[in-house]
Amino acid sequence: MTKFNNDNFYLPYNRNLVERAKQLRKNMTAAEKKLWYGYLRTFKLRVLRQRPIDHFIVDFYCPSLKLVIEIDGESHFTNDAQKYDAARTQKLEEYGLQVVRFTNQQVLREFEIVCENLGSLIPPNPP
Repeated sequence: MTKFNNDNFYLPYNRNLVERAKQLRKNMTAAEKKLWYGYLRTFKLRVLRQRPIDHFIVDFYCPSLKLVIEIDGESHFTNDAQKYDAARTQKLEEYGLQVVRFTNQQVLREFEIVCENLGSLIPPNPP
């Protein structure tokens, strides 16, 4: 299914991933919890957790900014995982999305810097 908004912007929405996304929301990693409860939950713009887009579930998605925020754990550092992540990022960018990635360690150890980086992505006059 495809979702439309006022800008005729669309993203494929895979209903088959809804249950898995709900499970992931209930079982967030420590880094995801910290970022969600410490910053994104009260972000100036609406942010969705574990959002199905195409055949992926992204960690966080801000529709107003067309921004995907990914938090990468240890499993993302293998050669195969890095190739998969690169292909996934490319596909999401083809939909007109900006993808930003942080590691678990960045979120847990450099939280303020991560939040500053995300805050800097909000334009002076947000949509």
